[in-house]
Amino acid sequence: CRTVQFSDLKGGFILELTHEKRAIIIAGLIIGAIAGFLVLAGNPANMGFCIACFVRDTVGGLGLHRAAPVQYIRPEIIGLILGSFFLSLIRGEHQTKGGSSPLTRFVLGFFVMIGCLMFLGCPFRLILRLAGGDWNAVMGFVGFAVGIGIGTIFLKKGYSLKRTYTLTKLDSAAMPAITAVLLILLVTAPAFIFFSEKGPGATHAFWAVSLIAGLVVGGLAQYTRLCMVGGIRDIILFHETKLIMGFVAVFVAAFLVNLAFGNFHPGFANQPIAHTDGLWNLLGMALAGFGSILLGGCPLRQLILTGEGNSDSAIAVLGLATGAAFSHNFGLAASGAGPTFNGEVAVIFGFVIAFIIAVANTRKQNA
Repeated sequence: CRTVQFSDLKGGFILELTHEKRAIIIAGLIIGAIAGFLVLAGNPANMGFCIACFVRDTVGGLGLHRAAPVQYIRPEIIGLILGSFFLSLIRGEHQTKGGSSPLTRFVLGFFVMIGCLMFLGCPFRLILRLAGGDWNAVMGFVGFAVGIGIGTIFLKKGYSLKRTYTLTKLDSAAMPAITAVLLILLVTAPAFIFFSEKGPGATHAFWAVSLIAGLVVGGLAQYTRLCMVGGIRDIILFHETKLIMGFVAVFVAAFLVNLAFGNFHPGFANQPIAHTDGLWNLLGMALAGFGSILLGGCPLRQLILTGEGNSDSAIAVLGLATGAAFSHNFGLAASGAGPTFNGEVAVIFGFVIAFIIAVANTRKQNA
């Protein structure tokens, strides 16, 4: 995101900024509407899109965890990466780069997923849960903002994971190629791929509908740089509202679709794929927000950057996937009944690791 000085606010720049804000609002409205309609098409309630949940389902579909209710290769994830990939090529913005603390990014991605699965949703689903009337997400939003606020303290002090380097074109093509293979596996359904027979994994729109939705959202997110974490970060650091407007637009559109089709059910109890433990909803999203700031973007943004050729973001996505597998193999993920003890320990441990990473990389920057 570009830092804006008041002295730069002349006619041309103001016009450009107005255009950018209009574009991100329109994109947010389209994305929110698509999320609402995906629920009508068959996706779980309040889960038209959820990066954490869909990555979890996908690794389950590949057999990397054996939680039977959450196993399905989600076409939305495939579409997000490929949509960003194709549009970045068309716009000349595809850049093969990486090498900025890859192992650290993997670890951060791992613990961002731990936080998301404690809350039962990524920042994207946080907005969709609010738009569906799930008031448990209010505590999640508070935690999300607090985690981002903590992260911005380190940004102000010079936190950095160091520079990136130009890599080979093969590096940037790897993840789009992997997602294309995933699509083939989904459509051909060989015997070694797992499909849930009940639960969230068995609740989904027709694969082609989900894929098209992912392609559109991936392209829009690439074009506008939409990031759920970046919206709050930019307000704190720069008093810039552009990204947060996209955030609000997603909520408004999803809310209106839910309201129009009877999917708005306000309250705390009996919300779909959610629990009512306010403390751990808050802490889970605080960890997700903090870790995402240290990564430089939310899980959605990591997928979009992966499509653009950023190998560092691809490593973060692999961290998310590994975190999802661990969460269900070792009982870390929450459920509708609430958090597990193992999950609570993992979230606390995640905060410790995130703080160590933040402090270590801030000191190196200032050295």
